[in-house]
Amino acid sequence: MTIQQWILGNLTLQSIPYHNSIIMGAGVFMALVVLTVLFTLTYFKKWKYIWCEWITSVDHKKIGVMYIILALVMLLRGFSDAIMMRLQQALAVSPSTGYLPPAHFNQVFTAHGDIMIFFVAMPLVFGMLNFAVPLQIGARDVAFPYLNSLSFWLTVVGALLINISLVIGDYAATGWLAYPPLSGIVYSPGVGVDYFIWALQIAGVGSLLSGINFIVTIIMMRCPGMTLMKMPLFVWSAFCSMILVIFAFPVLTVTLGLLFLDRFYGTQFFTVSHGGNAMLYVNLIWSWGHPEVYILILPAFGVFSEVVATFSKKRLFGYVAMVYATLLITLLSFSVWLHHFFTMGAGANVNAFFGIATMIIAVPTGVKIFNWLFTMFQGRVTFSVPMLWTIAFISTFAIGGMSGVLMSVPPVDFQLHNSVFLVAHFHNVIIGGVLFGYFAGLTYWFPKIFGFYLDEKWGRRAFYFWIVGFYTAFMPLYALGLMGMTRRLAYYSADTGWHPFLIVAAIGAGIIGLGIACQCIQFVVSIKEREKNKTTDNDPWENGRTLEWSIPTPAPFYNFAIIPEVNTRDAYWEMKEGHLNNPNLIKQPHTEKIYMPKNTPAGFIIAVFAGLFGFAMIWHIAWMIALGLVGVFTTVTLRAFDNDTEYCLNI
Repeated sequence: MTIQQWILGNLTLQSIPYHNSIIMGAGVFMALVVLTVLFTLTYFKKWKYIWCEWITSVDHKKIGVMYIILALVMLLRGFSDAIMMRLQQALAVSPSTGYLPPAHFNQVFTAHGDIMIFFVAMPLVFGMLNFAVPLQIGARDVAFPYLNSLSFWLTVVGALLINISLVIGDYAATGWLAYPPLSGIVYSPGVGVDYFIWALQIAGVGSLLSGINFIVTIIMMRCPGMTLMKMPLFVWSAFCSMILVIFAFPVLTVTLGLLFLDRFYGTQFFTVSHGGNAMLYVNLIWSWGHPEVYILILPAFGVFSEVVATFSKKRLFGYVAMVYATLLITLLSFSVWLHHFFTMGAGANVNAFFGIATMIIAVPTGVKIFNWLFTMFQGRVTFSVPMLWTIAFISTFAIGGMSGVLMSVPPVDFQLHNSVFLVAHFHNVIIGGVLFGYFAGLTYWFPKIFGFYLDEKWGRRAFYFWIVGFYTAFMPLYALGLMGMTRRLAYYSADTGWHPFLIVAAIGAGIIGLGIACQCIQFVVSIKEREKNKTTDNDPWENGRTLEWSIPTPAPFYNFAIIPEVNTRDAYWEMKEGHLNNPNLIKQPHTEKIYMPKNTPAGFIIAVFAGLFGFAMIWHIAWMIALGLVGVFTTVTLRAFDNDTEYCLNI
């Protein structure tokens, strides 16, 4: 082994794709953005503030804000990949092959899928949970604040590894779930699949820790009087989502671990020629992957339940039915994974079971949609921005759900499998359900976190661009799927008749881009005009129903001066209406000790060492692997001896 190999492992100057102007241009742009941020923090002398108030913070509200920032930044990165794909397919009609080489195109659609699921949707989930769950159950923080910080920074490390792959080495060119044998060492000998494994492995550990944290928080830290059937629907949806996390993410961890062993140590778990089975990987990855869909969508359902009741000025219709529907979805989500590969040849009986299970899981979802509609029925509906996102969700998600039920019929799936019809269905569910839900939640809870509203005018503009762009971008894909267009095509023949539809889809992606631009402008305008939009009372929406609206806006770091006692599902609303005399829901001066967790850099430091370890495993840098492991275990050990509580007086 040479000195260079000992220091850098397999990393060489040739690992940087100098020859690809698109990649290098993107890399230079990312570097300029990072340098600009670093220069700004240095120029305004904000490093101490950032370190003390954010990087080392264990305040669930600040961690939620950082999750949302991460998600929005990665949304820009993932959307840029989507624009590249849509432009490539719009331009790649024969005899042209477009502007992206096939190998690069394969990396783009793989990175797009992984970024949008793991580093946009998942941070949005945990951002919303951090925003609202402790406030809604009357707690001052989550059960394990330090673990909450660690979970976030592990997610950041996973996102960084994916972005580093853009300019150092390459990313997987396998599709977003990296099926073997394509992801095996024979067909993917580079580092792309290794980036995939370690980015998802590290972020997945963070998600698993968050799942455990929120389960314990909801079970153990509810305020007095709040029984399970008095919890807000958002808390119920978070609870069920986190149950799925703690059962599904260990499966992902094991699956990626087995793939790593096949690549790194030459085991043959998924190699058919040596006694393995590639379909074992597909079963394992989808036994995580389908519950993952409900991990993402259930908290969004909870957001819609809060928004519909608030802006209809009515009690939520069918609370008990909504709870049982959520529990049924949680249970059934583990019984439908095989519908993702009906064509594997499992046999008619197996396909029939999973097809029927897929149809059945649509029933509790339909119950939820009808309950939201009945809540709005004869209500005094206010069409504020959160409500607009909710109404758009109901129609958009219904279309996605119906196309899903259509594909739950195995003979139909045999025809549509691996076509862009499936792409349209999936985006109907994820964008129309998950993304719209978290946009609604972000707007709804924004004043409670920051003390001022997001600008309604720009929020409406963003909404209309998003909804028009979405239908323009994805409805043509349903037609293209029925016409036989398969997924992941870098170019195609002119006589297929696909080109006009792909042009329309590209235009739709551009309209969505305008929606994202409006959201960026919305944040800037809202910050500039925050004094005008500043809230002056405890209830910015004037009709919030749950506990978080009973505390000052923005919420203090200790949340509740006195832990409230509740005896009803809508305690704050009933107090406002005069139906409930509960002095613990009224702000009072407090002179006793309030114990709160103190900030700690341990989560950030552990994540840094975990990032070094992941990067070293990708490039086989032995000394850095050892450094990462030693750093993680040393920091964890030292943190175990630290006193993690402090108190404040005279609140």
